[in-house]
Amino acid sequence: MPDAYPSPAHLPFNDTCIGDFTRGAPDCDPGGDTGWWLALNGTELLLREENGLIQLPAGSCPMPAADPPLYLGRLCGQPLRALRLDRDASVPAGFFLESLLGAQPRMDIAQLTLGGIAAQVLHWRDNSHFCSRCGQGNQPVPGEWGMKCKSCGYAHYPHIHPCVIVIVRRPGEVLLTRKAAWPPNRYSLVAGFLEFGECLEEAVAREVLEETGIRVQNIRYVGSQSWPFPSQLMAGFVADYAGGEIKVQESELEDARWFSVDDLPVLPPKRSIARYLIDEYCQ
Repeated sequence: MPDAYPSPAHLPFNDTCIGDFTRGAPDCDPGGDTGWWLALNGTELLLREENGLIQLPAGSCPMPAADPPLYLGRLCGQPLRALRLDRDASVPAGFFLESLLGAQPRMDIAQLTLGGIAAQVLHWRDNSHFCSRCGQGNQPVPGEWGMKCKSCGYAHYPHIHPCVIVIVRRPGEVLLTRKAAWPPNRYSLVAGFLEFGECLEEAVAREVLEETGIRVQNIRYVGSQSWPFPSQLMAGFVADYAGGEIKVQESELEDARWFSVDDLPVLPPKRSIARYLIDEYCQ
């Protein structure tokens, strides 16, 4: 993984990282045994190592699948398909499973990003078998990424959930937060989902006030990152301290505090927009 990124658009899980990839509708699969595989066991991607190079599996899938594969498009001119692996199957020699959530995964940024796309698409398919309006079965919409109810005709398309994440600053300090489930001593930024009727900037102000008791001003958009765990779009902001004393929302956080920019705690991995914002605005 790179040690730094020129902009949020270049962060992992964004299309900019992939290169020669053309999306295709799932019913456009040309068939055959050629092509690349994005084979997932949970959030772990199946990879192979050959002559010191880490590559995606190619040709016939080397492990049994739990469900039919899903065609995603073409990578370097060859078909690219995603599938979920049989959890009980053994990994064959020469292959290994690598977590998409690792701080330093053994894969390049394009493979990581493609694995994230596969995870997001498979999550959507797994949760779109039935119509949310009437409960009857769905069927694919020809030539599109969509599902349509066989009974009432209601159309369902991939659900992407917008979230905000913000670095709050005052002279020489930044506001960082911690959840109990995170690794020891790791802190990150205030983040949360939008509510009905909110714009992104309003969500920033509300989330910071709710979680930490701090009021903010001068809210500015920085950039965004696709976050396929399972299907968020993280919109990143920077804001200035406007007032208030820290009061931790204990239902959400274990801790929140001001840190000197010269004495920061353990931070999120550099592949995240949280870390991008911290690195960019603590200089």
